[in-house]
This record gives sequence, structure tokens and C-alpha cells, in this order.
Amino acid sequence: MINSRVAVAIHILALIASRPHDDLPSDYIASSVNTNPVVIRRILGMLRKAGLIRTSVGKAGAALAKEPFQISLLEVYQAVEKDSELFAVHENPNPHCPVGKRINAVLNEAFHSAQSALENKLAAQNIQGIMDHLFNEG
Repeated sequence: MINSRVAVAIHILALIASRPHDDLPSDYIASSVNTNPVVIRRILGMLRKAGLIRTSVGKAGAALAKEPFQISLLEVYQAVEKDSELFAVHENPNPHCPVGKRINAVLNEAFHSAQSALENKLAAQNIQGIMDHLFNEG
């Protein structure tokens, strides 16, 4: 299961994008996300390492490194998910069992298809689309 880091990272990027001329410190971002600033700083570090945001030494806040429409949700997912595989097969099925000897091959095919579908969907969406939904609908 994907943990909430992806959702928090998207929240952070949308918040930064919505305030492009402000230097938002991690405690302000944390108040919007409703979490600890340490969690925010950790995710900001991941986003910076992935080239999605820029930070300045000795200055609070972060800025997007690209325009919001250039940041796909797949990039965000890959930035914050250490192991971006959704599913894992169990390690040691019984090779003498008719199911056990083939289950991993069958599951790998099914899981790969699901992973590809997720990645294609995330690649087709971006931070600008999130912003549009946040500020232009209902």
C-alpha cells in the first residue's frame, strides 16, 4: 500500500504553487497538512533531491523548480516512495506444490500490469491539474 507521503507531497507542492511569491516555512506548511514540521522537512528534502523544488541555505521556504504543469504526479510518487513497487510477492512458496511453483510468475504479471496502469495515470496528471481542481471547482 502506498503510504500518505505521496498525498502530503502533492499537498506541499500545491501549497507552494498557490503562494509563489511567499517563502513558506515548514511550520506553516505543517499547519496546512496538519502534521509535524519534521515530517514536512523530510518530504521537502525528498522533493528537493528529485529536482521538484528549490531551497536556499539560511532562508526558510521553498519554490517550485518547474512550472506546476511540468510536475507530473508520477514524478512526485517516484520522489517520495523509496520502493515504488505497489505489490510484492512472497519470497518462498513451496516449489513442490502445483500452486506454489507458479504463483510468483502469475502474480508478477498481474502486479506489473497494475503498476503500469498506476504509473500511466499518474504521468498523465500534474500539479497544475490539482491546482485547477482546488481553486476552480466547487
